[in-house]
Amino acid sequence: MVMNIADEKFERDLIDNRARSVAHLFIDRVAKSGQDEAYRFPQGGAWKSMTWAQTDTHARQIAAGLVALGVDAEDRVAIASSTRLEWVLADLGNMLAGAATTTVYPTSQLADVVHILTDSGSRVVFAEDTGQVEKLRSGREQIPDVVKVVVFDGEGDGEWVMTLDELRELGRTRLEETPDVIDDRVAGIKPQHLATLIYTSGTTGKAKGVRLSHDCWTYEASAVDSTGLLNAGDVQYLWLPLSHVFGKMLLCLPIQVGFPTVVDGRVDKIIDNLPETQPTWMGAAPRIFEKVYGKINTMMEADGGAKLKLYRWAVEVGTKVANERADGREPSGRLAIEYKLADKIILSKIRARFGGHVRYFISGSAALNKDIALWFSAIGLPILEGYGLSESSAAASVNRPYLGANQVGTVGWPLPGTEFKLGEDDELLVKGPGVMQGYWNLERETAEVLTDGWFHTGDIGEISESGHIRITDRKKDLFKTSNGKYVSPGAIEAMFKGVCPYASNLVVEGDGRKFVSAIITLDEDAIAEWAEKNGMAGKSYRDVVTSDACREMVQGYVDEMNLRLNRWEQIKRFIILPRDLSVEEGEITPSMKIKRRVVVKKFKDDLDELYTD
Repeated sequence: MVMNIADEKFERDLIDNRARSVAHLFIDRVAKSGQDEAYRFPQGGAWKSMTWAQTDTHARQIAAGLVALGVDAEDRVAIASSTRLEWVLADLGNMLAGAATTTVYPTSQLADVVHILTDSGSRVVFAEDTGQVEKLRSGREQIPDVVKVVVFDGEGDGEWVMTLDELRELGRTRLEETPDVIDDRVAGIKPQHLATLIYTSGTTGKAKGVRLSHDCWTYEASAVDSTGLLNAGDVQYLWLPLSHVFGKMLLCLPIQVGFPTVVDGRVDKIIDNLPETQPTWMGAAPRIFEKVYGKINTMMEADGGAKLKLYRWAVEVGTKVANERADGREPSGRLAIEYKLADKIILSKIRARFGGHVRYFISGSAALNKDIALWFSAIGLPILEGYGLSESSAAASVNRPYLGANQVGTVGWPLPGTEFKLGEDDELLVKGPGVMQGYWNLERETAEVLTDGWFHTGDIGEISESGHIRITDRKKDLFKTSNGKYVSPGAIEAMFKGVCPYASNLVVEGDGRKFVSAIITLDEDAIAEWAEKNGMAGKSYRDVVTSDACREMVQGYVDEMNLRLNRWEQIKRFIILPRDLSVEEGEITPSMKIKRRVVVKKFKDDLDELYTD
């Protein structure tokens, strides 16, 4: 049995003596690290830095501006923006004002935005740009509680909309008049006060507001800190949506530990930015790892010949080493010699694409394919998969980078102070300081999922002898074929992304049917490269993915995956959609989770045709 090597007394002391609130945590960090770099961000084609002391100045001005607008303790202040420095500053301003941040994805449709703002009773909204402002204007009559919109990029109108600079100027004036206004607000914040209202992505029905207190976030930060995963010498690259609970947690960690964070939400710039910013770690959703894995493997396949053979050999050696380390052993003898050579000529060059300094990645928000995770470990960039939900303030468990501790295919050990147990039907139940207070204004729904402090996750799982947690599927997604066999669609969908480098999404169907079928979409960038190499350069995405040649290629990968599945789980027939699933069409959530029921219902007629004979 592998045991956690972290010192239990150190863990307990760090957690028990955690800060009273996120605001107190931030003030402590400024006192300790005022002149150190806090954030790095793109501006005018270059990278600019902001110290903790400079961040404090900005955040206090924003906080005082909010107070001047009439924002009281625990009032909700929404942020509708992509990931950028201003999001961070607005959130810190909210914390210092004693307000609670309500998160709004910038991609959300008007109806969803109206629901979140009215349900939360948000008083002020930070909006990224004129597009977000116009969205709010179009629904203004439905959001009467919103007294002011503060725009990051755009102009004010002298009435309902003001700029961020105008808010900061208002704050400066308030601080001149009442210098202690923010310190007084912070002094009044209690651990149980509302800090964040995160609306679940809503794969079914309307999104619910998850009530997360300051105590939830300070626990998360101190618990992760106590594991020894991170240190003050680290550099984080942060691109994840900050409206997502995982992104919000990644804002708390640097305040706790003291390392700088590179902030840039442009997903298309990640690979270009990593060599420039040279982070030591990054949190990400599985889709990023899937794309990188697919890109490198298709590129090597295209090169072919001796180069491809050398690459395959190096990955094979790296995989053996990764397996040795997972079993608690460092490679020795011939394997150690081979690995040193493989690393020098192949693996180190792949790592250089990520800046050359990454120690590991942390993956969350959805299931990570085991083959992809093992490949990253093989090249020397281990992925520490974790598990959590909005209702658990993000991380409830995570793998550790210690020898023998990172078990690929699991989501690691519980965070110190968090407990797991199996309930009815092997449903995972979680309990700890990170668990939410409840759903906003939904007492019945809260009572349905919280029992004596235990949160019913809705996920089916296992707990190994070593204490590692394994997720097998969502309880509500399991279905039974007409032959009486249970199928776990999530496991199959994750598997396909490890087999097919061109895959974007797979939706498995077969509930009550005689066999399992699937809806498949392909990655636009990857399939464009495939098309160019297969005589279809210049053709539209639709023409390429609906071609006989493309279908034959996908069929080959489906056949390969089927060899790994039980007979009743195998994909017998499938549809390739002429477009990818999208947030705009309501088929995936802003956090990139598939709305399986929506997709199956939307394409029901096409699926029915697969079962006609």
